[in-house]
Amino acid sequence: MIEVGDMMLEEKLKQVPNLPGSYQMKNADGIIIYVGKAKNLHKRVNSYFNRTQIGKTAKMVSEIADFSYIVTASELEAFLLEINLIKQYDPKYNILLKDDKSYPYIEYISKPYPKLKVARYLNIRKKDKKKLFGPYPNAYAARKIVNLLNRLYPLKKCDGNPHKVCLYYHIGECLGYCEKKEDSEEIKKMENDILSFLNGNDKILKDKLISKMNSYSESLNFELAGELKKDLDYINVVLDKQKITLRDLTNKDVVGYFFNNGYISVQILFLRNGKIVGGHTDIFPVISDLVNDLESYLTSFYGRHEIPKEIVLPKEINTEVLNSYFENKLVSPVKGQKNNLVKMANENAKINLDNELELILRKENITEQANEELRKLLNLNILDRIDLFDNSNLFGDWSVSCMVVFKNGSPSKNDYRKYKISFDKNDDYNMMREVIYRRYQRALVEKSEMPNLIIVDGGIGQINACKEILDSLNLNIKVCGLKKNDKHRTNDLVDGDTLEVIPILKDSNVFHYLTKMQDEVHRYTINYHRTIRSKGAISSVLDDITGIGAKRKKELIKHFGSVKKMEQASLEELETILPTDVAKALKSYLESRKEM
Repeated sequence: MIEVGDMMLEEKLKQVPNLPGSYQMKNADGIIIYVGKAKNLHKRVNSYFNRTQIGKTAKMVSEIADFSYIVTASELEAFLLEINLIKQYDPKYNILLKDDKSYPYIEYISKPYPKLKVARYLNIRKKDKKKLFGPYPNAYAARKIVNLLNRLYPLKKCDGNPHKVCLYYHIGECLGYCEKKEDSEEIKKMENDILSFLNGNDKILKDKLISKMNSYSESLNFELAGELKKDLDYINVVLDKQKITLRDLTNKDVVGYFFNNGYISVQILFLRNGKIVGGHTDIFPVISDLVNDLESYLTSFYGRHEIPKEIVLPKEINTEVLNSYFENKLVSPVKGQKNNLVKMANENAKINLDNELELILRKENITEQANEELRKLLNLNILDRIDLFDNSNLFGDWSVSCMVVFKNGSPSKNDYRKYKISFDKNDDYNMMREVIYRRYQRALVEKSEMPNLIIVDGGIGQINACKEILDSLNLNIKVCGLKKNDKHRTNDLVDGDTLEVIPILKDSNVFHYLTKMQDEVHRYTINYHRTIRSKGAISSVLDDITGIGAKRKKELIKHFGSVKKMEQASLEELETILPTDVAKALKSYLESRKEM
């Protein structure tokens, strides 16, 4: 039994009503570390303290110093309130249920011109009314299909709105939408074919491929015919793989799970037009109870991904509340084909957990242990969040700074930030002052989460620059510096309070943990610096070309990304963005650069 040390807290537990609502667990600093919901608040909240807990739940309970709750009129209202509070407070333990992966979809755009593209959306809203098909198991498969459809049908392929037809029109792969009057009947027929294929009619595409192959063969163009044969083989493999027989071809997701040793493995199978086109797996610790955490996970997952026509769930899950949220798209079969699909998803979930659990526990144990050792080493009461900063410039040009964030020992990539410094000067200390002020002045205004520790890349100078700005903002946050040796490897941790080197064994968990963090912030900063430098190089080249203003410069940077790719581009490719005379001038200038 876990004891409640505070008598006031013990009395407060007795007063929790037997009503539905949402509860919020808080640590000693008053920060909400977990948000849950319950049909009966009294039973649920007291259950954390009147029985022995294990794993992550035990760790969470050990940090609870207080709690609050909001009573609602129904379980559904409690469920919706829980979702909103998680979004608002981003609690430490609820973050384990979040998913930041987006899957590729094929999007068909009909207006102003028919076009296909591969798209990823972190939030798919119904009101956008996008025509999305998928999700696809990977971006390669989606791009392969889009490229193939672009070869077979005269869709619009170039970006922007050029004033003259391009190479695609001359080779018969575009109707010349920018200049020619489109044939509405031809476009309608093409659109019907493409949408029919994307909705599962494989025969249309296969017949089209065979027809074109025969046409190329008859004209003795065996090379192109051979390429289409490879495409046909690929389509046969992709579309026929994992085909299942269902009377109902409605697009659906099938959810399965397996629970063991305090962890739940969730497997979601994507079924589109009677085929399994992919799947998604997550493994996470159970904090509240199995069903509650699974419900929270599903709302989080489908808050970022398209909700299909139907979601098939195991019968153990009560769909009454979830159905109101998912607009009656949930079913829980007890027999038949759909029940067999749930069993298949459950079996996949079990296999994934059996394969991964030992590795997850070992990795988690090492990470948590290193984070705890670092907390004790720095005499901090709490170490939930670490902000790390690094600067980069090239002889004073294209100066940037970046921040990466580690929460509970793991990277929190949603919290990473990039900063373009307002001055071009090789001055690390002023760069540090600027980025620290921008980061934490905004955090104060927005009342966003603050770190328990700030680590800067460097020694005493960078530490003093950081502390100077924190003092001016009246912020009391521990600061440390990470210095590298002559071989550019993590070497020393400098205490920001005493400015002394903290001794750390080179083979310890803490040292490897600090090295991992320093490598991550350095990688992120260097990648951003390269991007800025590349765009700056393009921009400086384009400044010398008459006819290229700010808008065209932006389009060229977006399309090509680097000077090298612009140099490799054909005149026809440049003409998809620029007028012919400007494209020729740019091409000539780029060729003259090669000869220099």
